[in-house]
Amino acid sequence: MAAIFDSQTQLPFFIRWLAVLENLIYRLCGIDPKLEMSWQKYALSLLYFNLLGLCILFFIQVGQFWLPLNPEEFIGIAPVLALNTAISFVTNTDWQAYAGENSLSYFTQMMGLTVQNFLSAASGNATLLALIRGIKRHSTTMIGNFWADLTRTIVYLLLPLSIIFAIFLVQQGVIQNVQPYVHANTISRENQIIPMGPAASQVAIKQLGTNGGGFFNANSAHPFENPTPLSNFFELFAILCIPASATYMYGKLINSTKQGWVIFSVMLVLWFAGVAIAIAAENTLNQSLGANPVLEGQEVRFGTLQSIMWATSTTASSNGATNSMLSSLSPLSGGVAMFNMMIGEIIFGGIGVGLCSMLMFIFLTVFLAGLMVGRTPEYMGKKIEKNEMQWVMIAILTPCALILLGAGFASTLPEALLSVANEGPHGLSEILYAFSSSAGNNGSAFAGINANTTFYNLVLALIMLICRCAIILPSLAIAGSLAQKNIMATSLGTFATDKILFAIVLCSVIIIMGALTFFPAIVLGPLAEQILMLRGRTF
Repeated sequence: MAAIFDSQTQLPFFIRWLAVLENLIYRLCGIDPKLEMSWQKYALSLLYFNLLGLCILFFIQVGQFWLPLNPEEFIGIAPVLALNTAISFVTNTDWQAYAGENSLSYFTQMMGLTVQNFLSAASGNATLLALIRGIKRHSTTMIGNFWADLTRTIVYLLLPLSIIFAIFLVQQGVIQNVQPYVHANTISRENQIIPMGPAASQVAIKQLGTNGGGFFNANSAHPFENPTPLSNFFELFAILCIPASATYMYGKLINSTKQGWVIFSVMLVLWFAGVAIAIAAENTLNQSLGANPVLEGQEVRFGTLQSIMWATSTTASSNGATNSMLSSLSPLSGGVAMFNMMIGEIIFGGIGVGLCSMLMFIFLTVFLAGLMVGRTPEYMGKKIEKNEMQWVMIAILTPCALILLGAGFASTLPEALLSVANEGPHGLSEILYAFSSSAGNNGSAFAGINANTTFYNLVLALIMLICRCAIILPSLAIAGSLAQKNIMATSLGTFATDKILFAIVLCSVIIIMGALTFFPAIVLGPLAEQILMLRGRTF
């Protein structure tokens, strides 16, 4: 990845031949990849491009009845739901308020959703590349070329990996066809409709691109999406591999691999902590059912541990794909998944934007450290001043505010409460999870809430859109601001950001911020439900 995105480094020999495709795209689109942009132009290019994709995806859904590759003759999607889905996939959220096998044609799945899985992931990575250039460069207003970053991400990274992974999934038994649905007679002489479709190609990019969602409503719990223990392992690996690798790429591109390892270590520690808490909670005796662990809703084909690992990883990585019913996890396990999203999905996170979110917390940490010692905060030789901190606060606080305000409003609105399947703290958790998933651009759901209503379709879509912009625009603005600054020489008073002390302080800031913001909500939801479960009360 570092070689692909470093203009001074030659491409690895095994993908060098793809330069033909890259240059062809530039020629067809009239792009000069060497023409760099200011952060404002970069942001406008990104926003206009994704707005165009949103409009195209909306009209594909609404008009799918008249489009090809629709053997089941599905009608067009209702406009409100189509708008929600279009925003969801363009923002890399993949929130699904519909069942794919009952609603979408093959054309919509392939030319609409799968295409956006590539484009939204590439847009997130382009944002990260621009921020890295802003940190590395000095005395310039240029942070790269959006079209070149987008193209190189797809051509050299996402496309080759997706093709290889899709072939592997087909070998494991994931279906990939455009045949009509199969009508079969069961042993009880009932007619069963077995859905078909090009699943492997979408599953590959949804996992690698940290998009999430599913070709089928059951997602990766469906045997046509995730048939074997080997496919389960590599799908989980695919969710984490690019975001985790991005930390080392970051270190290489800024010429300080120690910085990359510090960030990776913080992410790994937080991930392990979440997994450990979830495993402990899941193996606590459920007094009301007298079971330990409770298997209802778990992925019993591969073991309950795989359900816990998947739920923790998918919410830490902004992926949203699931292989079990999250609502069936123990309250504290569900709380861990919820907390991963509430803190901004910085534990690996989505492609590009996950590391951008972590860098926001890094800027906040060096700013607080500078205040404590009475020194101007700096990171990688650049002063972190008022302008940068204002953008950092927008990036960190916007999702937090929308989660709490949205969930609070939904908890008082009769129309919204009708969608909630459970009462008590579990019902609150369902609402909190929906807004956390949308604000974190994750897309997973407790699945105990009916989100296909006008209220949830419109409100959650708006939150997805605002929160996606709330990380992308501040990242680009900070990139433009830092790129103009000179690099200061390191002195004895410089707070080293590549040491274990900084990692500890960074972890503390993340946990304290999350606790201060969401502790009351978590106490009323998952924590209260866990305590009541231990006393034999369920909801």
